[in-house]
Amino acid sequence: MDPSENPIDLPQIPLSEEEINPTLAETESPSLVADPGEVGMTDGVKMIRDFRFAIHQEMGKVIVGQEALIDQLLITILCNGHSLLEGVPGVAKTLIARTLSTLLEVQFRRIQFTPDLMPADIIGTRIFDFSNSTFKTEKGPIFANIVLIDEVNRAPAKTQSALLEVMEERQVTIEGETFALDEPFLVLATQNPVEFEGTYNLPEAQMDRFLMKIMVDYPGEEEELEILQRFHHGTLQIGKDRAGQTQLHAAASGSNLKSLREAVQEIKVEAGILQYINRLVRSTRSHNFLYLGSSPRGNISLLLASKARAALLGRDYVNPDDVKSMAIPVLRHRIVLSPEAEIEGLSADQILTELAGQAEVPR
Repeated sequence: MDPSENPIDLPQIPLSEEEINPTLAETESPSLVADPGEVGMTDGVKMIRDFRFAIHQEMGKVIVGQEALIDQLLITILCNGHSLLEGVPGVAKTLIARTLSTLLEVQFRRIQFTPDLMPADIIGTRIFDFSNSTFKTEKGPIFANIVLIDEVNRAPAKTQSALLEVMEERQVTIEGETFALDEPFLVLATQNPVEFEGTYNLPEAQMDRFLMKIMVDYPGEEEELEILQRFHHGTLQIGKDRAGQTQLHAAASGSNLKSLREAVQEIKVEAGILQYINRLVRSTRSHNFLYLGSSPRGNISLLLASKARAALLGRDYVNPDDVKSMAIPVLRHRIVLSPEAEIEGLSADQILTELAGQAEVPR
């Protein structure tokens, strides 16, 4: 199949401005979608809608643009998951993660992955205390609420394996002793899409533990101009902790997130939507251009992300558009292209778009 003869229109990033523009006049903030009206809106959905509004409002004091990325991170938080961020350096990935931790009033840690990093450098180790002649546990930087792992693909497999238990069971085992991690716990890992020298491919088992793979693009022309203007006028300083220097108001606390996640669980999903999700995910396992399809964890992740998206948009039910919008970021890293697909120049996003269009949509 020649992509030039059969063009596939890729959907916009979920919750992007293209989806938002039709209702901009009805909103208080350009980054938010108007809700369908508070009449009939459940308390849980209203709470999530207000949470989203507060996050965008406060983020705007520090971050220019990147509304779609922020929304997808909110979905990650509401689903109690982890996300892989792929983008070139300098597009505010670290700053967004740090600012998010400030707005949630939780502890933030950043770990720079390098080829010589060892598992003990992440999770911690046992050390001998000469003062009392006993061993004590020295906990590593993974013991935080939001952990940003920078350039995750620069560490070898032995170091990557330290993340498997952490991301799935949310616990750490050090010398046979198990420690539970505090809630909330969120791993945000970044990787550079253009620099491959000295990097390692992440194993499929680890990739499957990420709820979403989020592509972080350059800011738009007007947004980049605003960045220049802020820098010129001294309201934006490169290399400084802008989140710490700017007066930000907490949008929620770590303890409030439990209520928000419970509200997501209450979002209604019709039987036809469940069948649609199941058909879409199962179709990845029989496509001619896919060597490996999505796991059942991808099925569950797509359901959770669709429910969170519906709640962010002020609805207490999931519709097919929620599923289509979340299919690419939730599934793109869970599938492996066949050699034939790579020869044809196809991407995972193109194939997923095709499958989403072919799956029977419930009426």
